[in-house]
Amino acid sequence: MQQLYNKPPKEGRVICIDEFGPLSIQPHKGKGWYKEKHPHRLPATYTRQHGVRHLFAAFDLKRDKLYGHVSQTKKHQDLLRFLKVLRRRFHRSERLYLVLDNFSPHKHQKVTAWAEENNVELVFTPTNASWLNRIECHFGPLRKFVLEGSHYANHKELAQAIQAYVRWRNKNKRHEAILREQKKIKVV
Repeated sequence: MQQLYNKPPKEGRVICIDEFGPLSIQPHKGKGWYKEKHPHRLPATYTRQHGVRHLFAAFDLKRDKLYGHVSQTKKHQDLLRFLKVLRRRFHRSERLYLVLDNFSPHKHQKVTAWAEENNVELVFTPTNASWLNRIECHFGPLRKFVLEGSHYANHKELAQAIQAYVRWRNKNKRHEAILREQKKIKVV
């Protein structure tokens, strides 16, 4: 896996994929200045009247770009739908190396069959080492900037906030000179 990160194949592209969630409509605590004596407080309870959602996220190492899609479930059908959209973003001749954890929908027979037919190689992280997937480090900022201190009215509003964050992050990614310098340093 480290070799795939350090020396990505020239004929292909490494993309890290994982799910984030469950996302529910509830107040999330945050930090801020509050009025003395009568601060605005979060409700002590909430109900999941409209269920939960899940974010399918992908991180393209070559472009340093995030992709995301919010789904009601996280079954193999949902993963396959996300992978098909992702595959259409790149030329069919370019091999995609998808880094995934060992979640059962990732290894479903329909997903593996689709990967073989579409010039995609599934690369699984070792068991209990999902932190090796580079998409994981993007979930902390997502939690910080989208969820912390929020109280969205519905799932549509939450999904729009996630998409707005992904667009902002892709627009404000690290400077190219910094990336070139980091490529010179080998990760052991």
